[in-house]
Amino acid sequence: MKENNDKLHNLRHSLAHLLAAAVLKLYPGTKNTIGPSIEDGFYYDFDFTSPISDKDLPKIEKKMKEILKSWKGFESEEKTEKEAKEYFLKNEYKIELINEITGKGEKITFYTCGSFTDLCRGGHLENPSKEIKSDSFKLDRVAGAYWRGNEKNKMLTRIYGLAFETKEELETYINQREEALKRDHKKLGKELDLFLFSETVGKGLPLFTPKGTTIRRELERFIVDEEIKRGYLHVMTPDIAKLDLYKKSGHYPHYKDSMYAPIKIDEDEFMLRPMTCPHHFELYLGKPHSYRELPMRIAELAQLYRYEQSGELMGLIRVRTFCLADAHIICASEEQAIEEIGGALDLIEYVTSVFGLKLDVDYRYRLSLGDRNNTEKYYKNDSAWEKGEKLLRELMKNRKSNFEEVKDEAAFYGPKIDIQMKNAGGKEDTAFTVQYDFCMPERFDLTYTGEDGKPHRAFVIHRSSIGCIERIMALLIEKYAGAFPLWLSPVQVKVIPVRTNHNEYAKQIFELLKENNIRVELDDEEANLGGKVRDAKNNKIPYWIVIGDKEIEAKKITLESRDNGQLGQISKKELLTKLTQEIKEKK
Repeated sequence: MKENNDKLHNLRHSLAHLLAAAVLKLYPGTKNTIGPSIEDGFYYDFDFTSPISDKDLPKIEKKMKEILKSWKGFESEEKTEKEAKEYFLKNEYKIELINEITGKGEKITFYTCGSFTDLCRGGHLENPSKEIKSDSFKLDRVAGAYWRGNEKNKMLTRIYGLAFETKEELETYINQREEALKRDHKKLGKELDLFLFSETVGKGLPLFTPKGTTIRRELERFIVDEEIKRGYLHVMTPDIAKLDLYKKSGHYPHYKDSMYAPIKIDEDEFMLRPMTCPHHFELYLGKPHSYRELPMRIAELAQLYRYEQSGELMGLIRVRTFCLADAHIICASEEQAIEEIGGALDLIEYVTSVFGLKLDVDYRYRLSLGDRNNTEKYYKNDSAWEKGEKLLRELMKNRKSNFEEVKDEAAFYGPKIDIQMKNAGGKEDTAFTVQYDFCMPERFDLTYTGEDGKPHRAFVIHRSSIGCIERIMALLIEKYAGAFPLWLSPVQVKVIPVRTNHNEYAKQIFELLKENNIRVELDDEEANLGGKVRDAKNNKIPYWIVIGDKEIEAKKITLESRDNGQLGQISKKELLTKLTQEIKEKK
């Protein structure tokens, strides 16, 4: 498998060089910078003397295919720093890279294929002209990209390309991506009137419409009710706190770059909170606790604030303010802590089953480990790291769960189990997480009175059950393609009178549903019946009721389903039973 991955990487990396060769032929004076392989192909960043657009891509692609015929193999050559800088004398980007390479004491290598030479570490096909099929790659789009990803640097032009080993694989990927675009939550969010962003309000700060807020409210009610059933104690703590609190917890300076700047009030500095754990620990410290009270599961739907760079913002998936279904579980022993982690994973698996998400299909487990050598990023306690990681590893094995171990992805205070989900575009994000913490109990002196009447150090688990409300909304919009199940739909039923003389009976049905807490709309405008039904379908409403002469005469209604089509005439009582049962069961 690794051999195939290496071959595909080398193919894509070779194509990045081919793209640069074509661009430099067509646009003399252009400065080429870097061009790696990526998950679905490759890209290369250029500093053009005049702008290009997507319209120029066919011409560049044609030139690539012409050049490819003469590319028989890559030849490598080591150069001294002086030789390398002389070659790229007029390219400040390459000079910067050369300085980095020499600063690390690494060799400077150049690779040449055909008449094109580039600064490169290697990883190419042996014979590109034979191994690259001209119909298995395609230039995709032009985008802006800051040099080295730093918005303080110059904006360059990035050309993306798609590349696979065969034409069939390329076509399959393009078809899948087109389907994903139809499900894109940003597109559907606008079409279904769920949320919007305003430049005047600010980047990464979503505004939810009444319909979008309805979905949020249902998700919040669902998770709060379920957590209370499972023994969680829901609390409320402030969105702001003194900077001293985050210094005490250690989040500052570990999270300094992702926190908003301090706000000076009187003589103190305050921060918009990026997390709730310090607040919950202070709440716990409000009075003494006995071992009989533990585990204590402190939970909150907490509004949090984190500074994300502009280039990282992405719809509802990555925002600058979000609501997290957060909890911190104070435990009396290591064994109790591991049991609580298992309980948190049980809750997560229940929640995902309600959403129709399947383990190892729609989401997967990742065991995120620390790095003992990185004391800037991680709390220094090697034995605690070893023990914590071992405990989580054994728990996952005992649960017979598939999981991947990934280094350097832990929280600064301990290892964690992440639940990873892909969005419609194929990018993976952490949806939920459960974290083992051996740091905060010491920093906050979290203790309890044991059976022996003496104080004992507590253990702490951090967990998010439904994750960030905004992010799970985005993932669910894409999973359902905007066609939410009845319990989550902003509008559950639409009542449609055929003509104005049917409005009175239609209004009676509308009021009946409203009285029974069904989210219902009445479309009693003078308009074509087909247009009204089409509007219900376009807005992906689960059910609509058509009222005409036959319905009034029979004192019944005709029910139609978004998912199952015409369901025929039923009584009002049958209608209420069907809808309330389906909502209750969260089908």
